[in-house]
Amino acid sequence: MSVKSSISLTDQQDAFARSLVENGRYSSMSSVIQHGLELLRQKTENETAETAALRELVARRLNGPTISAAEMESRVGAMIERKRRAARVDS
Repeated sequence: MSVKSSISLTDQQDAFARSLVENGRYSSMSSVIQHGLELLRQKTENETAETAALRELVARRLNGPTISAAEMESRVGAMIERKRRAARVDS
């Protein structure tokens, strides 16, 4: 099903869309607008999914096990030492 809509474009948007049609990239102005809206829909869905995943990750981190600052410092120091040994860098 197709719905007719009236839209307003800036002069720059109109010129760009018309150039896409004139250059044969799209068959009509309607096709340009439809494609643009589809891209925007996909972007919005992706952002929604990413936000949900980040919220879940933050919640798991907040509710998960924690370690002390001293333990973290010890782990970071050990990691740095392993990397130095692997790269054969003297401290």
